[in-house]
Amino acid sequence: MKGIKGLDIQTARAYQIKLALHRLWDYNYYKSAGKYLKMWYNWAIRSKIDEIKEVAKTIKRHWDGIMEFIKSRENNGIVEGINSKIKTALKRAYGFKSFEYYRTIIYLIVGKLEFSLPIQG
Repeated sequence: MKGIKGLDIQTARAYQIKLALHRLWDYNYYKSAGKYLKMWYNWAIRSKIDEIKEVAKTIKRHWDGIMEFIKSRENNGIVEGINSKIKTALKRAYGFKSFEYYRTIIYLIVGKLEFSLPIQG
């Protein structure tokens, strides 16, 4: 019985730590967010839960990127979307002999241009 009780307490503590990390995204001020993240990190690294400690270490490795996101609120979603469209263009341009054709297909797809081939008659 003692083991089950301890597991419940550990699970509840892990969930509290998770919720506390989630609150970080509500901070709008860089310095306040930095202080909060530092407090969260200290709490997580002192927890006796190995998985939480691993998450804390991962956050420590990506600290600068996390703080930069808090400052700018920009992510790389737009770039990833354009990259996906360029890969689609590469598939559509397969077989063309020149990079010029490939570049033209990229402009047509990424620029959302409507085009049709001229009908010769």
